[in-house]
Amino acid sequence: MVHPRCPGRADLAHAHDVFREHESRDLVYRAAIALVRLAEAGTVDLTVGEALAVLLRTWNSAYYRYHPPGTGHYAEVEALIETQGAWLESVTHRGIASFTDLDEQPLRTVFTGFEMALGPVGAAKALHLLAPCFMPLWDRAIAAKYTGGLGRTGTNAGRYLRFMQATREQSIEAGGDAGAAGRNILKTLDEYNCYMFTKVDGRAVTNMSPAQTVMILTDQAR
Repeated sequence: MVHPRCPGRADLAHAHDVFREHESRDLVYRAAIALVRLAEAGTVDLTVGEALAVLLRTWNSAYYRYHPPGTGHYAEVEALIETQGAWLESVTHRGIASFTDLDEQPLRTVFTGFEMALGPVGAAKALHLLAPCFMPLWDRAIAAKYTGGLGRTGTNAGRYLRFMQATREQSIEAGGDAGAAGRNILKTLDEYNCYMFTKVDGRAVTNMSPAQTVMILTDQAR
């Protein structure tokens, strides 16, 4: 495990340019955010849970290769949103700089619930879609660099909390959205982490052993 430094504005801008050049997932991301907002507003014939589940089938497809969803999967996601709805609604429009110690326990509870249904990577993706300026994104490679690696499903809330605290520090140091040229600082930091620790255009990037590279290419979103 390393302790990633706080990237500067030039680092974020460069990572954003590389990410956009090599990755098509930015379109999926923007569509995902828009569809969830439409579902929340009731302007499409989908519940928020259905919108999340459908989007994650594309955005988190590697997980579903190993964990095919049963007939109750959509209902499980919907139930999580309903059960944790009050806290999720309270953070929907918050920025990560507002994260405090009072958020730690509800975050652990909510993350664990989503993790049991979607895995640790899918949980972060789903929560980010619900609160895109408050809940940061990770994958297994990024988690390894910030927390030393993910544990078995259901045990990673503390790791996500540490990652969130580190991301908050990075966000503040970078100047928030202003430091990301007006883009969502959490999305921009995710692009930086992908550039530094995951892969771009199918190629593993920096500081990876051969074993880590194999794991990422075969198991990135499980």
